[in-house]
This record gives sequence, C-alpha cells and structure tokens, in this order.
Amino acid sequence: MEPVTHFMTGAVLARAGFNRKSAYATLAMTLAAETPDLDVLWSFKGPVAGFEHHRGWTHALIGIPFEALVVTGVIWLFHYWRLKRNPSAKLPAAPLNWLRIYLFAAIALLSHILLDWTNNYGVRPFFPFNPRWYAGSFVFIFEPIMFLLLIAALVAPALFGLVSSEVGAKKKPFRGQGWAITALAGILALWSLRIVERNKAISLASAAEPNPSEIVRATANPYPINPFHWQTIVETPLFYRLSTVNNLNNDVTSSPQSDVYYKPPSTLSVLEAKRSWLGHVYLDWSQYPMVNETVTTADDLTTVTFRDLRFLYNSGLFAGRTPLMGAVFINSDRHVNSMEMDGRVQH
Repeated sequence: MEPVTHFMTGAVLARAGFNRKSAYATLAMTLAAETPDLDVLWSFKGPVAGFEHHRGWTHALIGIPFEALVVTGVIWLFHYWRLKRNPSAKLPAAPLNWLRIYLFAAIALLSHILLDWTNNYGVRPFFPFNPRWYAGSFVFIFEPIMFLLLIAALVAPALFGLVSSEVGAKKKPFRGQGWAITALAGILALWSLRIVERNKAISLASAAEPNPSEIVRATANPYPINPFHWQTIVETPLFYRLSTVNNLNNDVTSSPQSDVYYKPPSTLSVLEAKRSWLGHVYLDWSQYPMVNETVTTADDLTTVTFRDLRFLYNSGLFAGRTPLMGAVFINSDRHVNSMEMDGRVQH
C-alpha cells in the first residue's frame, strides 16, 4: 500500500484501544506502521539495487523484532528530549510502559506486511529462509474506500469533540475507539467482498477461454474502488490472455489483437539478459514475466525488456506507462552493456 494508508492504519489501530494501555502508543504504532518502507533507501545505490531489496527483510517476520526495537528507541529518545526540555511535562492519560510500546510497535509492523500482501506486488514474509513471494492481489495499491474509512476514524472523533465542547461536555481522555473499531471492521468486510469477487472473476475468465483444458493457471488483479471490476490473466502453454471482467453482468472482455501475449522465444540476447543482475532479480519477483528482445539500436545494442503482465492494464494510476519495467542492453559480444529500471539507469 502507499505510505499514507500505512500511517493511518497504525494510528487507527492505536485508537482501537492500544492507546489506553501505554503513553506514546499512538506515536509508536503510527511510526512502526510505515517503518518497513525504509528499505527505499537502497534506491540511493541505483534502481536495480532498490528493486532487489524492496520488501526484503524489513517486510519479513524476521525483521519485526529489530524494527520494533528501533521504533521503541526512537520513542525513548523523544521522551528523554521532552523531559529534558521540560521536566514538568505531563504524559498522556495512559501510563508509560516500554514493553507494551515494543509489543504495540510489533503489531503495527505486522499490519504493514498484511496490507502489502493484499495487493498484487506481494511480500516475502518468510525471507530469507523462504524467498517465495506471496500476493493476495485483491486490493489495489491505493484503495480510496479504505482511505476514507481510515480518515473518518481519525477525523470524526475530533469533530464531534468540538461539538461536545461547545455544549459544555467534559472532554474525554480517549476518544474515537468506536470509530476506529468500525473502520477496521469495514476494511475487513471490504477485503472479504473483494476476495469473493476475485475468485468469481478468475472463474469467469477461465470459463470464457476457448480451450479450458489447456489452462495452466489464472489470476485476477484489482482495480481501485470497484470490487466487481478486475483484470484477469489466463495462461496456456503458448500464450497469456488478458481480459477485463465485470462481475455484475458476468462480462469478460478481451481483444485477440491486443490482449493475447504469445510467449517469446529465448534468444541468445534474452538468455544473457536473464543471467544479468536485473534479470535475476526480476524473474525472482515476477509471477507473469514477459521478456522480449527488441530492435538493435544504432549503437549496436540489443534491448531486452522485462515486464510483468500483472501490471499491464489501465488502472488509472499508471495510465500511459508500464510500471515496474526493466531493460537490459546487450552488446554485439553478447555481454551486458547497461541496465535500467523504470527508465533509471543502474550505474
């Protein structure tokens, strides 16, 4: 998921009751909910390095104890600075309990892995012991319905608190637990609906295939907002068929000209590109890879492109471009000349 949803999820989790158990619980869970994405710092070493390490150990179960310790340490430094600056500063209404802060941070870290699993990029929760990628593929990377539920859980208590203060009501130390629990329950209900509709979309796309007995596997990828609208991929021994599925009217739309991708041959350039750093990382992650050799450039370089069919659809967010696309440039001696990821050169 995108960062703001992660931050808000941590805050809403805290308001569901954890903030009553320890001071700084909301701060700790909000920070921890986005901490795994610090692996973006690998991008400073280049786009391929960033792609290789994204959703690595910081998104794995093995990293949670260490990340929770870092978050707890940051909170402790903030607490120390706050008391040093103002020794008489008051803590929030809940007592201060460092063990609970650590445990709450771990729960928020788990929420990050869970949220990232719901989209079709995937996570490796058992890395490095099991490097397999797992992807729920039922929620888009930015889901407006989830976003609105989380905003409502955070903003509504403050608004109602203003109304209460104007009529002279006593301010409560903890507000918004009911809103937070309702929002989280709403998200779980949305996920349940999306899982059911995703399975239906896969069944519809499989049934629409002219030769169902030749299907190797099939999947469905989400669009934002509408849980009845899906992009499906059906794989056969020779090709992949992409379709747009509308579950409300059982409609499966696919163009034989633009939505059928035949599996490309493995030329010498393609084989060399697959053995490259980018090729190794990309094929380790991609579930539906398309590796194509294109026309040799004026510099006598052959371009081999890496794409994943799960992201070849107009979702609105990536309109007009293909996200997560890599390119390896092979020279006339069949050696790697350079590599790019999303148009950025790996130096």
